[in-house]
Amino acid sequence: MHMKGTKSNFPKDFLWGASSSAFQIEGGWDEGGKGPTVADVNSFKRSEIQADSKVASDFYHHWEEDIWLMKELGMKIYRFSIAWARIVPDGDGEVNQEGIDFYNKVIDCLLEHGIEPFITLYHFDLPYALVEKYNGWESRECVKAFDRYARICFEAFGDRVTCWQVHNEQNLMVRVDERVNITTDDAWEADRQRAQMDYHMFLAHALAVKACHSIIPNGKIGPAVSSTCTYPETNKPEDVWAARMNDWFKTDYCLDMHYYGRYPGYYMRYLEERNIVPVMEPEDEEILKGADMDFIAVNYYRTICVRHLPVDETHPVGERAYPINEVDFDMYGYFHHIKNENLAASEYGAQIDPLGLRTVLNSYHQKYHLPLIITENGLGAADTLTEDEKVHDEYRISYLRAHIQAISQAIEDGVQVMGYSPWSFIDILSSHQGFRKRYGFVYVNREDHDVKDLRRVKKDSYFWYKRVIETNGEEL
Repeated sequence: MHMKGTKSNFPKDFLWGASSSAFQIEGGWDEGGKGPTVADVNSFKRSEIQADSKVASDFYHHWEEDIWLMKELGMKIYRFSIAWARIVPDGDGEVNQEGIDFYNKVIDCLLEHGIEPFITLYHFDLPYALVEKYNGWESRECVKAFDRYARICFEAFGDRVTCWQVHNEQNLMVRVDERVNITTDDAWEADRQRAQMDYHMFLAHALAVKACHSIIPNGKIGPAVSSTCTYPETNKPEDVWAARMNDWFKTDYCLDMHYYGRYPGYYMRYLEERNIVPVMEPEDEEILKGADMDFIAVNYYRTICVRHLPVDETHPVGERAYPINEVDFDMYGYFHHIKNENLAASEYGAQIDPLGLRTVLNSYHQKYHLPLIITENGLGAADTLTEDEKVHDEYRISYLRAHIQAISQAIEDGVQVMGYSPWSFIDILSSHQGFRKRYGFVYVNREDHDVKDLRRVKKDSYFWYKRVIETNGEEL
């Protein structure tokens, strides 16, 4: 289905692009002086059942070819992450010039092809040496290390890169134990560590925002959040409230902390109920104050549905439960996740809901009055490469078309949307499904345990998205 001649609400300077992250595409995990990361170590643990990060999509050796494909696609921006351990292999020690040289080549090549680099400083890949030395984000030493790393990047690349993100999905990352290297079996201790790590990431975020503004004259910087749009199971007031609380606990508390420099009351109450209030130092208030983000980057894939979950004799208020996974956890006294029978789902269970994107964009714009950019949105699927070198992914085109229409409607609603950079440009190493779950506009010819020739094949969605960009969203 082609929708031609539809009204386009996209401004002329709208930033059409695509996204990726270092550990999911680069490979070269121990080349060029790079140190191991949390993402590497945890992917190695699963290497018997799926691909790991050693080769991934091998962008480290294919970057020129891949950037040429980006140019041909017509991308205005490329949102990607720098591997912290490629710049500072042990997290807080010597700077690795080879790593800086690699990203300089990538940045210069992007600019030569008219593509603006949009860089994320930290996308789930904490240098593993910081875990060994300090237990990672539990220590303020990690905050110092990140502040130094961010400044190194701003000094090295800030003459050519103006748009930056600090952490990718801090609000989701901190809920997934393996991404922040929480290994304890004690649920309370895990949540105590989680709260402290989260707080230290907020400090690091604030320091990076201030450093960017001081080092890069026209620098723009903000967070990339895993957005949450939650529906109540019924119109019972307690279910409606549960849906609000799920949004607030999963995403809004994080944006509030970035925006106001303090926890909202409901979140502070939860920390006190669980007796996990993080250690805070007197100087922190000044650090957190005035770290003004320039935009909000939104990662959107699905909506969720909840009902109220009352406390009982064995479960106190605020205790977490994991009926589905670490991301969609339940919390006693607050919310319990259920399936929304009104929505279809992807083969991996994410409930597909374009209207939820319109809802999220309106909500964040009305609350924070900042420009928005979508930096992740996409459909993971087990794509098939045909004998004649085609990938017919109409299902992905349908998904993206509907979500682009939702963005257009949000712009018409009055939301300031800067751009759309879906997940992902090429097939990436999915954290838990390897290369069985593909997102890219470009197919990477490899399987989990057979690297094959890694050749790049343009999917049907590539040609479709190229036309969308050419017409600035008029032809979907």
